[in-house]
Parts: sequence; C-alpha cells; structure tokens
Amino acid sequence: MFSNSAIDRDTIQAYLETEYHVHGDAPITLKIGLAAPMLIALHDAHGAESSAFITACNPFSQTLDPEVNKERQAALVAELNDQGLEFIAGIGQHPSTGWAEPSFLVLAANREMASALGVRHGQNAIVWCGADGVPELVLLR
Repeated sequence: MFSNSAIDRDTIQAYLETEYHVHGDAPITLKIGLAAPMLIALHDAHGAESSAFITACNPFSQTLDPEVNKERQAALVAELNDQGLEFIAGIGQHPSTGWAEPSFLVLAANREMASALGVRHGQNAIVWCGADGVPELVLLR
C-alpha cells in the first residue's frame, strides 16, 4: 500500500496505529480507516467538506527539544491564522508507545493544501479526512 515511500515501514505502522484526538467542545478520536460520524457533524457545523490533522513537531519523526517543538507549533499557528483557516487543538498519541505530538485539526483543508502544509513543516505524513469522515494517512515522502 505504501511501498513507494521513503518512510520506513515501522514508522508508517506507528502512524496507522496512532489515535488522533481532537479537543474542543465535542472531543473526537480519529483512527485511520475508521469512519468518525462526529467528525462529519463537526464538518457540517463549520461548513467544511474536509479537514486535516497536522503537526509541526518532530520533523521527519526526529525527536526535538520541547521548546523547539513549541516554536514550530507557533509557526504553524501563525501560518494557519495568516491563511484565515479555522483549527482546533489536538494531540496525536500512540496507544502503547507513549509517543505524543500536539497537533491541530484544520477545518476546510483540502488534501492538496494540507499536504503542502505538512511538507512546509517537515512532516512525513498528515491525516486527511474527506466528506465521508474516514481519516486517511497521506504520506508526503
């Protein structure tokens, strides 16, 4: 499925197993390949047909100092604000390894826009969700 990627299989597997938690008034947990009806309702409430779960932390899955990650996240927030995008804080968290990264669900982000954001912020992948509410892993390398 992901055989043409420069990302190693173990890392891809970890992304597939990760739970993507969206905070806010009605918290949602996204899992790759599993429909999230509450996400569809969130899209509808915000007039969005899609969204993307994105972080700027730990580029290419290389662990950085927490302060550096904080600065990277602030840069992502500034870019989202400059583009007038609505977003909700969240966290991507692997259920067994403890790996966790602060992230954002960016509403009304189409796949191309979301992928470009991920590339600009040094990410291996993003999670994109279309109108069907099924989170999809999008590899960027």
